Amino acid sequence: MLLKTKLFGKLYSFASVKEVMAKANEEKSGDKLARVAASSSEERIAAKVVLAQLTLNDLFNNPSVDYEKDEVTRIIIDDINLTVFEEIKNWTLEELRAFLLASTTGNFEIQHIQRALTSEMIAGVCKLMSNLDLIQAAGKIEVLKTANTTIGHHGTFANRLQPNHPTDDIDGIMATVMEGLSYGTGDAVIGLNPVDDSVDSTRRILDKFEEFRQKWNIPVQTSVLAHVTTQMEAVEKGAPTGLIFQSIAGSQKGNEAFGVTAQILQDARDLVHRKGTATGQNVNYFETGQGSELSSDAHFDTDQVTMEARCYGFARHFDPFLVNTVVGFIGPEYLYDAKQVIRAGLEDHFMGKLHGISMGVDVCYTNHMKADQNDMEILLTALAAANCTYVMGIPHGDDVMLNYQTTGFHDTATIREIFGRRPIKEFETWCEKMGIMADGKLTERAGDASIFLQ
Repeated sequence: MLLKTKLFGKLYSFASVKEVMAKANEEKSGDKLARVAASSSEERIAAKVVLAQLTLNDLFNNPSVDYEKDEVTRIIIDDINLTVFEEIKNWTLEELRAFLLASTTGNFEIQHIQRALTSEMIAGVCKLMSNLDLIQAAGKIEVLKTANTTIGHHGTFANRLQPNHPTDDIDGIMATVMEGLSYGTGDAVIGLNPVDDSVDSTRRILDKFEEFRQKWNIPVQTSVLAHVTTQMEAVEKGAPTGLIFQSIAGSQKGNEAFGVTAQILQDARDLVHRKGTATGQNVNYFETGQGSELSSDAHFDTDQVTMEARCYGFARHFDPFLVNTVVGFIGPEYLYDAKQVIRAGLEDHFMGKLHGISMGVDVCYTNHMKADQNDMEILLTALAAANCTYVMGIPHGDDVMLNYQTTGFHDTATIREIFGRRPIKEFETWCEKMGIMADGKLTERAGDASIFLQ
């Protein structure tokens, strides 16, 4: 395993695989904050040259966090299909990249090998790809998951309807739900971030969601994004949830900062299989975001792309219905400007899809970041080209509770029209019955939330 190269007459030598991975990463303010970034563009290129020649076996044997000390590492490695890994373990990362981008490689071939890829391998090949590479490779991958509906078919573009309210006022929440549904959004999930993270409040909102869903016979999933243990207690008391949610990290220490372990998440999954409202087997919903591990000093001197990839390896273990990266939510500490946010969104989407999970992106930014809505529309369009599974839907793209900017109801409708995409099939059929859509496009009735008051 060679960890050095000569470039422009200068010898670049790296102390470990972890250092190569970090310095091969595209520029991120979070890596600079963690003091793991390349010191120059030349050093970054040198690290990429070295990384390209490492084998999948090299990365298998050099996880970012020790196997003995970290349950995320153990889950990622223990879940690998060793028979398939034997077929490809001597591939270099350069060869893996070529395989993924080859015109002869399709979804079937990628699905075969993805069972043998650890998160470090996926993060490594990601660092060798341009933005267009990430779009092309991710666009080939189709990941299907089923709760009450089936998400992920190529040709669809789904949406999480996010009806957040600054005081959890139920009338305000439901006004947003009705407006969002009237625009044909919400087919991925109707999911609320609560202000009041209590069992009683969680149950109150879930009861209202289910009452509304049953009244209008809507083929969707619902979720209140309280802490997983709060949701579990609410479900035990009779709350009707379709998906059970939790934010996760790429290390055991990071997950402990979120107040979760693998066993808690497994218990939650088992509980919702027994008592949830979803008819399918995929009932977990996870959110991630580059930089969260550094916030809790749980990154182990690892770059933020690799730690993010490990989130997806951890998520894969639970076979979730949805995972999404809240790509620009933390702020410029980790993603300084629009260029970094766009790159991170494409990285995260590609890495999630290559892990075999149903991957969405919250295309967003905070107001103290060097980005604006035009930048987000560029990322949204690039993600649509990459066959992104779903994005967020919030009135005018402005979340009045979380105080950040994301994508609105009109954005989903526009992307569907530009790319000829449709909602999830069962949901589209319902929209047609309601007069909201016809032949995949919104009708004149769309946007009129009063249809639910008649």
